[in-house]
Amino acid sequence: MFPSARAMTAKVPLVLELNQYARLQSSTVVPIDVSWHMPAANRAPLKDYYAARLPRARFLDLDEMANHEHPLALPHMLPSPNVFAQTCQKLGITRESHVVFYDSVGVFSAPRALFTFKAFGHERASILNGGLPAWQLAGYPIEEGESSVSAIIPQTDYLVPGDLTSQSMVRTYEEIAENAKSSPFDNDETALVLDARAPGRFNGTSPEPRPGLPSGHIPHSYSVPFNTLLTDHQYPSASFTTLKDSEQLREILGTALLANGRLNDPFARKIVTTCGSGMTAAIIWLALQQIGVESALYDESWMGYAARSSSIIERDE
Repeated sequence: MFPSARAMTAKVPLVLELNQYARLQSSTVVPIDVSWHMPAANRAPLKDYYAARLPRARFLDLDEMANHEHPLALPHMLPSPNVFAQTCQKLGITRESHVVFYDSVGVFSAPRALFTFKAFGHERASILNGGLPAWQLAGYPIEEGESSVSAIIPQTDYLVPGDLTSQSMVRTYEEIAENAKSSPFDNDETALVLDARAPGRFNGTSPEPRPGLPSGHIPHSYSVPFNTLLTDHQYPSASFTTLKDSEQLREILGTALLANGRLNDPFARKIVTTCGSGMTAAIIWLALQQIGVESALYDESWMGYAARSSSIIERDE
């Protein structure tokens, strides 16, 4: 039903700890602030970037670098190859650049940027675990004020990818709708769908934050709230999240997949991640990568699936 996900050989770690990033000396390292927030957060990422950022960091708006021609007008969908390449060119990124994404929450939107670059075949990409607040709390240097970096970034000639380098990393609505028709217990080719939304939204007992969108879940889905994969750090002067270690991630993901007791080796199955809009699904994708398990991401996620009247929606009521 789905093609098998290709094996990906990372030339750099997907997740960098603070001390690892601080030791990087190469001129090819490009730090990028990719902070994104839910509308209710009432935060302005670009304004925050000007207030404090990693030295030499550039800013990337994930909603700006997106497909603005989606038929359902969904936000931050994967861009076209042309838009992706143009964005890299403006940011001074080359194929040899080691791009390090971070956000102002710790681990929230950075995995989505990492997924995007990996999907277009840019292997030298990482996230900074703990992001900007962890960096600041540890006493590392920051820059403030209007950024002068953009004025000196040399525009590169980043080649336009022919298409998504790895089609196996992305799922369409048609593929997900077809997958929903068969049970993973009866068909080994049926992918397991891991949903990053909060339990109430998954179960259909709590409303979606987006008006008019019903809650519930795609058939044969498993609830894996993204925050269960993160450690929450609270300090008087800062709060942030970090991705848990591989042993913890394997236990959490394995427990979720074995909740019904009917799958012998769930990590050997095809896996697709989803969430509300494709943002936090990338956190599950990254967690799976950290334990050596390949997966794909349903880019539209619940916003695209639930908006279509033909979709089968399950609720635990």
